[in-house]
Amino acid sequence: MPTPRAGYTLPVFACAAAIAALQKLQDPDPVLSVFLNLIEPSERVEIAVEQAACLQPGAAMAITRSDPGDNLDLTRHTPIWALVEWGTAEQTDAIVLQGGEGVGRLADGQAAFYAYAKRLLLENLLPLLPPGKTLRVTVILPEGRQLAKRTSNEAFGVVEGLSLLGTSGISQPLSAPGQLEIYREDLKQKHTQFDGLVFCIGENGLDLAQQLGVEPNRLVKTANWLGPLLVEAALQGVQSILLFGYHGKLLKLAGGIFHTHHHVADGRMEILTAHCAKVGVPAADLQIIFAVPTAEDGLKYLRDLDAVSGQTWVEQVYGEIAEAIDQRSQTYVHAHSDRVLTIGSVLFDRHRNIVIASKTGAGLLKRLIESG
Repeated sequence: MPTPRAGYTLPVFACAAAIAALQKLQDPDPVLSVFLNLIEPSERVEIAVEQAACLQPGAAMAITRSDPGDNLDLTRHTPIWALVEWGTAEQTDAIVLQGGEGVGRLADGQAAFYAYAKRLLLENLLPLLPPGKTLRVTVILPEGRQLAKRTSNEAFGVVEGLSLLGTSGISQPLSAPGQLEIYREDLKQKHTQFDGLVFCIGENGLDLAQQLGVEPNRLVKTANWLGPLLVEAALQGVQSILLFGYHGKLLKLAGGIFHTHHHVADGRMEILTAHCAKVGVPAADLQIIFAVPTAEDGLKYLRDLDAVSGQTWVEQVYGEIAEAIDQRSQTYVHAHSDRVLTIGSVLFDRHRNIVIASKTGAGLLKRLIESG
């Protein structure tokens, strides 16, 4: 089977469009492509530019088009616009980044530019800025608002569009055939450095784990292949795995679902409701929780219930879920490998606040942070 082709993340195309627009501001010649440094990884790449034009004196726009590689990514071929304008006399920062139409907004109203996107844009644009000049860059995703309705962005507090998310410029083909083998190789390589690793399903987990102080080289991106990669870790002799992820994904493991893509299986509300019943949440509330559309809504309902009743349903319910995740994961690994693997779990919510850590998970996370 051929190796899946990697592509680039949205921040790369936004940065390429901004570079092209800045070049157009300074030179009337056509801009067909630009070079940029991905930073993560440190690699110089060429990105095609679809269009670039001066709109008026001191303002230019360029358009690139997303190519995520052999990945089932809904942003494939979506246009990314960058409007670049010379800054005003009052502007104190050399470059100001703004989110236009289709770029999501966070709870504080700021554009959903994550750390990597900001760094990528600033480090590539600053060397191209003429002395004494300042710049205002507005990224526009004309299809972003519509595409966002098909994502889990709102579950993480991003509204009105897509986020410029990612910790790397490379878009790995997470769901393409053959990707599991690439993940296995990554796991093997990281095990040569560490006996304890951290499994993160996606970018939110990777980013939050690093913010908490976990060594980046311990992090293994799993996408939805949690079961096979847990077994692979045991077979490779890894001693411990910390499952670090969004509660709406990880709680599936408490129900014995070890491939977490919703097309494979989705029993989130059934699992959440069952654990609510186990700890004694009243029957009337169980019916409401079972009927809400998302796990995030279920968590919010439990939090509201705690606030009104003075109970600790969130702690009790999610404590049970976290312990069940650990136990069922260990059972799964032993059944498929005849090995024993220490597994702990940490679950966070849409705001990337930790909801609960299992007893084992809390201990593993503490040691990982202390060891750097």
